[in-house]
Amino acid sequence: MPRPTKGPRLGGGPAHERLMLNNLASSLFTHKAVTTTQTKAKRVQPVAEKLVSLAKRGDLHARRQAMADITDKNVVHELFTNIAPLVQDRPGGYTRITKLGFRKGDNAPMALIELVLEPVAAKPAKAKSKIVNAVKGTAAAVVAEEVVAHTEAETVVDENIVEEVVAAEVVAEAPVVEEAAVVEEAAVVEEAAVVEETLVEEAAVVEETPAEEAVVEEAPAEEEAAVAEAEAEAGDAPKADEA
Repeated sequence: MPRPTKGPRLGGGPAHERLMLNNLASSLFTHKAVTTTQTKAKRVQPVAEKLVSLAKRGDLHARRQAMADITDKNVVHELFTNIAPLVQDRPGGYTRITKLGFRKGDNAPMALIELVLEPVAAKPAKAKSKIVNAVKGTAAAVVAEEVVAHTEAETVVDENIVEEVVAAEVVAEAPVVEEAAVVEEAAVVEEAAVVEETLVEEAAVVEETPAEEAVVEEAPAEEEAAVAEAEAEAGDAPKADEA
């Protein structure tokens, strides 16, 4: 047994109810608006929405599915040819229900169900300004300022530490520089002493050189005197032989 729909059933049975809603949807597509009771308007609305969605798809299978509910080919042609292009840009909500009051006689609540065929107007993007966002933004700004201040303080402390380290390095390098200067002065003094000794030795050699030259000069004079004496003795010997 088929499960009954929610709420009171329209008509004698499920088949009667289905045919009643399909005929009401056909009248809606033909006249674009139908006045009926609020109960029938609410029950026919999902049926009409489903048929309009099939018409927007527009293929052969969708047309056959629509003809399974609506047997009038003229209504199906009107739905697929004229109504579907008008609601092509609309994402949903193809029907509208308007309450009209109560009917005379049985006092039944009446309503007008109609197709929404107006062109869709693009909604402008609204800038959402919330107090919560403002509070969050203020809190974020305060936190950012605190972070910046903390970072600046750490930077100052780091600079002071760097200056202290540089000063300690300079103090540590000072004795090394002084020792290097002392070593350089000692080397210069030693080089000066060596140069002085070299000059003294050269001066002594220069002073001894003239005495040797004098000796060399005296040697030829002695040789000449010896030669003269030898010649004199040779001259005296012939004279003694003659006597």
